[in-house]
Amino acid sequence: MTTTVTRRRLLRTATAAAMLLSAGSALAFEGAELYPGEQALFDAAKKEGLVVSFDTGPTWANWAAQFKAFQKRYPGVEMVYNDLGSAATVVALDKARNRPQADTAYYFAASALDAAKAGVVTDFKPVNLEKLPEPLRHPGGQWFTIHTLNIAFLVNTKLVKNVPQSWADLLKPEYKSSIVYLDPRSTGQGQVVAFGAAFGNGGSMDDIAPGIDYLGKLTKAGNVLRTVGTTPYAQFLKGEIPIWIGYENDGLKARYVDGMGDSIAVVIPQEASAAAPYAISLVKNGPNPNAGKLWLNFIMTDEGQKIFAEGFVRPSVPGVALPASVADKMPAAPQIRPIDIAKAVAKKGEIDTGWAKAVLGQ
Repeated sequence: MTTTVTRRRLLRTATAAAMLLSAGSALAFEGAELYPGEQALFDAAKKEGLVVSFDTGPTWANWAAQFKAFQKRYPGVEMVYNDLGSAATVVALDKARNRPQADTAYYFAASALDAAKAGVVTDFKPVNLEKLPEPLRHPGGQWFTIHTLNIAFLVNTKLVKNVPQSWADLLKPEYKSSIVYLDPRSTGQGQVVAFGAAFGNGGSMDDIAPGIDYLGKLTKAGNVLRTVGTTPYAQFLKGEIPIWIGYENDGLKARYVDGMGDSIAVVIPQEASAAAPYAISLVKNGPNPNAGKLWLNFIMTDEGQKIFAEGFVRPSVPGVALPASVADKMPAAPQIRPIDIAKAVAKKGEIDTGWAKAVLGQ
């Protein structure tokens, strides 16, 4: 009896060990490492088994495809996410600083600076960090830009006969009551519109006045239909907006994914445009630091950057070749200029008060 029981226990132990070995072999990614040390980091992340990613809503910036690719490459590391909004993410991190819930946090880069100032994120230098221009990253890697969103004219060609090609064109009488853009006082995109208008009218990061003056002229010309506080994407798809000064990726998504087809033109203004940096961070004392690092490294590899491009979002890492499926849809646009996010934060008050005076007469 004792011998039989012992043999059964040994058999169960051997079977369990075989299952663990089999599982271990299944939990290895295919092909060569994307960067030195990837396998070791994956092994450490598997012990944690989870990454909690704040503010990466799946419908924004092609995050759904990033999740799918990450979990395919790293089986055994689950993904949990939410969609809070940039400013709310910083508030959530601050409230939970004593018992952090998140491993990573994604936001408009201005909020990344707020998170670093609040001390809720930590140094981490992912792959390709050194390729980013200095204004697009924290020196220690407390935040770094992973993609940009660029200002473009999204034009409903069923409602607009002549598609405007420049900021100067938008001032023409034929575009009376045609233009919608987001309020720069309450939205990040609206702030980026103000910088784009400045770049296109002789201004700079240090001189925003030409952009404010231009938006005032646009209103005085009677060409602004309205300014809004939230994205008007649904209204644009319904044909309620002739011209939306918005983000390029929304226009390309409307054209190629959501059915507008040739009834929309997506135009990067000829004079200049602004690129809004969106950043991500490793949360200080997050519950799954290795899984968080694995996730951040993945989206900064050339492969991860290409996945952003597949969602019509321009990668932040210079030199990444766009996938063939989108290369012709996002042609090179050298007139796009990245925003220096630290200077943008410093200019917010000037934009708020200047815009209210020039546009609203307040």
